[in-house]
Amino acid sequence: MLELPRAMVDQILAHARRDHPDEACGIIAGKDGVATRVIEMDNAERSPTFYRFDSQQQLRVWRSMDDADEEPFVIYHSHTATEAHPSRTDINLASEPGAHYLLVSTRSPEEEVRSFRIVEGQVTEEPVRVL
Repeated sequence: MLELPRAMVDQILAHARRDHPDEACGIIAGKDGVATRVIEMDNAERSPTFYRFDSQQQLRVWRSMDDADEEPFVIYHSHTATEAHPSRTDINLASEPGAHYLLVSTRSPEEEVRSFRIVEGQVTEEPVRVL
């Protein structure tokens, strides 16, 4: 189960709506299994169907997490026209086996937030508990 404060979920949803019609992306840093901060990232692809972290920004973010003794707790991105479920590309590019993969959909005004574990191509949905 992924537990996140309402403020973090709201920040991710706002980021996704702001970047729509392109996919939004970012991470939630964590420490000892607890979410510590949302870090909005730039989608270097600027695409409605694909995201990729800007490599220079990603390097800076990962260094700042190392300095703070944090890890990538959640990798998040939005889908703009489909449900919040990992695509084949999302699954193939998942490179953080210890992270939760949070997807939000901006295809409608209703909140659609889902979390998955993706390890070696295997996808397992998990409940999201908003605190």
